[in-house]
Amino acid sequence: MKPLFQIPRQNIAPSGLPLPKAPNDRIAVILPCYRVKAHVLSVINSIGQEVDAIYAVDDGCPQGSGKEIEENCKDPRVRVLYHDKNQGVGSATLTGYLRAFEEGATILVKVDGDGQMDPRLIPDFVAPILLGYADYTKGNRFFNPANVITMPWVRLIGNAALSFLSKFSSGYWSIFDPTNGYTAMHASLLNFLPIHSISPRYFFESDMLLHLYLLRAVVVDVPMAAVYGNETSNLWISRILREFLVNHLANSLRRIFFCYVLRDFSVASLHLLLGSVLFAFGSVFGIVKWHQSIVMNSYASSGTVILAALPIILGMQLLLAFFSYDIMNEPRQPVHTMLAWR
Repeated sequence: MKPLFQIPRQNIAPSGLPLPKAPNDRIAVILPCYRVKAHVLSVINSIGQEVDAIYAVDDGCPQGSGKEIEENCKDPRVRVLYHDKNQGVGSATLTGYLRAFEEGATILVKVDGDGQMDPRLIPDFVAPILLGYADYTKGNRFFNPANVITMPWVRLIGNAALSFLSKFSSGYWSIFDPTNGYTAMHASLLNFLPIHSISPRYFFESDMLLHLYLLRAVVVDVPMAAVYGNETSNLWISRILREFLVNHLANSLRRIFFCYVLRDFSVASLHLLLGSVLFAFGSVFGIVKWHQSIVMNSYASSGTVILAALPIILGMQLLLAFFSYDIMNEPRQPVHTMLAWR
């Protein structure tokens, strides 16, 4: 794997200062393993000494990644966990999360075992959580334009489209690259996340964002570069495109209902309700009258045009006001700092 930095990064935070790790802070890395036998050992060897434990989860890997680690890795921090059959990257990650949490980890870092994520960036992901700035950090491969131009165009277009869908479905308007699997989280959040409701497969990262938003957790992007080599991707766009679209729509409706109807009915809720009704009425009325004018070969009256256009204009204004409120409503206060007092 090509080095992204020329200086040692062990125990160094993004500011260049020592990593603010207290004596009771334990950092655990979770490595979901599925068809990563050729890369996983080099990934483990690149993990710095700031990490206290490494949990490699063999998710029914047909290559025997778990056995490969047990037979050839001498790192005492490594523990290998097994799934009898493939359950998905999300399920493997959650298995590692729960075991690490049970064994006292306070920060949970998820790194893929295929060599596309530089483990030396772990301090960059952990520092904002240790400093109390964030509850959850995730990688963003789009932050630096120099990194973007090296990304395969299929991944570039797909991730850009999914990012815009994720902004609305998750409520985190300021983040990008939602499918990025390089993440870190404060372990205390596991006490409040509905573990069994989170998608166990490729939608895991995007679904996690929704549940974090409902918890009002602060999510921060961490700039990173992806490394694309000879690894084989297990993600087929044609296979998961429909699943992602349906799940994003479902999550959008869940978030809107829970946050603006069930948990808090505010002015923004009225904007959304009235705006949707007016826009829908104007659109349907206008389409019906337009069709009638074509069938009857006649022009619509000025009153008919106004009656269609005015609700659309007012509806759009109200919906824009809602979106403005929703963007400003992104969580700002880290949850785990408040949970520490409970």
